[in-house]
Amino acid sequence: EINKPNLAGMGRDRLRSLFKDMGEKSFRADQVLKWIHQRGVVDVDVMTDISKSLREKLKQDTVIALPDVVADYPSNDGCHKWLIEVASGSRVEMVFIPEAGRGTLCISSQAGCSLDCSFCAT
Repeated sequence: EINKPNLAGMGRDRLRSLFKDMGEKSFRADQVLKWIHQRGVVDVDVMTDISKSLREKLKQDTVIALPDVVADYPSNDGCHKWLIEVASGSRVEMVFIPEAGRGTLCISSQAGCSLDCSFCAT
């Protein structure tokens, strides 16, 4: 499964290209993006507006793999600091800040940094 494309890690253009290569219409890529990123669904069988044949093809030829949460540090104000590990093995720090009707996610851009500072988990 490591060589299968990860649908969760693809942007709209890349996903549309993949679906085109599979002989599917580009709007199918938009449907999958909505299921994954707006509804939080990672099980293709739950994506009921997609045909069974396409769902079977997606299960056979792709994966939906999310990063592993290595640590979760909740705070009293509702914020969460997360340390995640991505497919490459790099670790990334992020903070979720809840707001009225939405949330903000601040993501470290230092994954793969070679400085190895003692205070940094990435």
